[in-house]
Amino acid sequence: MIKKQEKRIIPLVNPEEEAFFAGPQSRIKDFKFSLKVLLEFVRGFRTLHFVGPCITVFGSARFEEKDSFYQLGVTVGERISKLGFTVMTGGGPGIMEAANRGAKQAGGKSVGCNIVLPFEQFPNAFLDRYMDFKYFFVRKVLLSKYSYGFVVLPGGFGTLDEFFEALTLIQTEVMKRFPVVLMGTQFHRHIYQHILYMAEVGTISKEDLDLFLLTDDVDEMEKHLRKYAIEGFGLKRREELTPSPLLGERG
Repeated sequence: MIKKQEKRIIPLVNPEEEAFFAGPQSRIKDFKFSLKVLLEFVRGFRTLHFVGPCITVFGSARFEEKDSFYQLGVTVGERISKLGFTVMTGGGPGIMEAANRGAKQAGGKSVGCNIVLPFEQFPNAFLDRYMDFKYFFVRKVLLSKYSYGFVVLPGGFGTLDEFFEALTLIQTEVMKRFPVVLMGTQFHRHIYQHILYMAEVGTISKEDLDLFLLTDDVDEMEKHLRKYAIEGFGLKRREELTPSPLLGERG
């Protein structure tokens, strides 16, 4: 189902980010790094301020158009768009492309937060607006900031990281209780069993099992988003806000 790679491609790392996580640097280097991170946040705020309200779709970059999960991503994007939300993704290929494609096919808005990598991750062709990010953690924050909910399709480490971070932020009440939908009961069966085990031994509360919906049914996904995002918080459009040319904003 996933396209096979004949040989492993070693990614080129961002040397600034690698140095930051390697331990203490000089004070001036840490200060310069902080300024660059701040500027990337500001660029993100200016780019994405008027795109919402969004539902963010997470999933693997490695599924091809012929794969069933890619087609599921297209359907998910269409349904989210018809609910009135902007579809937000990581902006790359695979399921991200599929969800953005579904949004465009439904006549909706489609945006992406693309991470700059030397392989796999290039902005897909179905984005009304996107931003290239240099720092992973800035991108992760902005994928969450403008969203009223999250739909998680099959993926790898990055997808699961985003899934569990959303649950952690909601569990700790840092983020409001936005709906989280995990699509793919068979694909995620082992992860779900481990989550049940965590509730059994008490590392999470049994009530935490209600923080997300596990399903294969797109109708159930749509109903869940409607109940907990639209009815729970209201679909708040921001058309009354006027972009500021002075700040480089676009509506």
